[in-house]
Amino acid sequence: MEFESVIGLEIHAQLLTDTKIFCGCSSAFGAQPNTQVCPVCLGLPGALPVLNRRAVDYGIRASLALGCTVQPVSIFARKNYFYPDLPKGYQISQYEAPLATDGLVEYETNGQAAAVRITRVHLEEDAGKSLHQGVPESEKFTHLDFNRSGVPLVEIVTEPDLRTGEAAADFFSRLRGILLAVEVNDGNMEEGSLKCDANVSVRPAGDSDLGVKVEVKNINSFRFLQRAIDHEFERQVAVVRAGGTVVQETRRWDADLGRTNSMRSKEEAHDYRYFPEPDLPPLVVSEQRVAEVRGSLPELPEQRRRRFVDDYALPAYDAGVLTQSVELSDYFEETARGSGNPKAASNWVMGTVLRKIKADGLAVDEFRVRPAALGGLIALVEGGKVSGSAAKVVFERMYDTGETAEEAVGALGLAQIDDNASLGAIVEKVLEAQPAAVASYRGGKIGILGFLVGQVMRETAGKANPKRVNELLRQALD
Repeated sequence: MEFESVIGLEIHAQLLTDTKIFCGCSSAFGAQPNTQVCPVCLGLPGALPVLNRRAVDYGIRASLALGCTVQPVSIFARKNYFYPDLPKGYQISQYEAPLATDGLVEYETNGQAAAVRITRVHLEEDAGKSLHQGVPESEKFTHLDFNRSGVPLVEIVTEPDLRTGEAAADFFSRLRGILLAVEVNDGNMEEGSLKCDANVSVRPAGDSDLGVKVEVKNINSFRFLQRAIDHEFERQVAVVRAGGTVVQETRRWDADLGRTNSMRSKEEAHDYRYFPEPDLPPLVVSEQRVAEVRGSLPELPEQRRRRFVDDYALPAYDAGVLTQSVELSDYFEETARGSGNPKAASNWVMGTVLRKIKADGLAVDEFRVRPAALGGLIALVEGGKVSGSAAKVVFERMYDTGETAEEAVGALGLAQIDDNASLGAIVEKVLEAQPAAVASYRGGKIGILGFLVGQVMRETAGKANPKRVNELLRQALD
């Protein structure tokens, strides 16, 4: 019997507000432990939460970008559970009445249309952090840092529309791109700004019933997500084939061992004893507010990808690579405008530029050859002013010195010889020196023309325009 996996994701994204969701403490990453706290985020008695307006706007922004319907009224609830990094014994979240529902993310992958439904988007606060390593006497004690306590999050819950670990990782990557494009999340998974839980179940291929799901918690990379799901699929199939029953539980991915480990039996909603947060009124979002946020949304990655294919006649692969980030897309577009050849611009950006960025550990906006300068270099190649091979040398000088393409070409003496008078004299000289090759060409051996072109290029130290050389040689020989 063949089996298939059924996968839904729960993504937790930190919102890019300067302060926490219910107090004025900084939400910046990297501060000394417990230096960004107050009675509200420490859960002290009598401290009252006050909702951060910008967090709500960013939540609306994320919801609209994911195709969701923002609800006119949503309600905050207390999610009750005990954990050392949750001092008040509950987390303020949303449950029965979330901020937004019924979204859809459509995209193209490997030439095929794909779509994932979004069940809900809701606002919530983050918990603190338990420290088990890198602190004094960590072998004896668990240390608690409450700097993250109260940091604003959106939780994005998908329908179980994914079938493989590869597809889930691909979707998670695309969702990250959407959140980056609308500037509500920084996408930094190493710092915990973006995390993913995967709900995985298995069933006989072709069945419509859902199996018992297992939740794999706190995955912070695309590769780990794919590996965790693939492992969990194999583990559950092995259990079923052996006549056992998959148990509903929460598991943790162990990247070092390449396997999931059981954390606890899976809680149901009633285990959290949700009830409305008494210290916060219902959140009312007007149609005008939604319209204002919608009007401020930028072009989304999938829209831009399609436009690159339609407007610039780029292959779908190129468009996919170039829309991985807003900064890279902007860099390409400005380069394309300055070059006059979008495909050549795409080749340069996807090849030389991205290799340099990766090698030097730079952000796109830190790259020293700005798009206008690269566009100028490509335009020189297109106009026959510099050869393709020389352009690579010119680029390296531009990268090192910050010069424009024209300045670098002049400094290197690599301007391409293009005028008929200069090239004509060199062509005549080469033909006089190669009578046997001339006779072979005129005898029908057309391929000898390449040899003659090479001789002209040699005479000009590679500076001659090969296209013009071809034309002049043919005219002289024919």
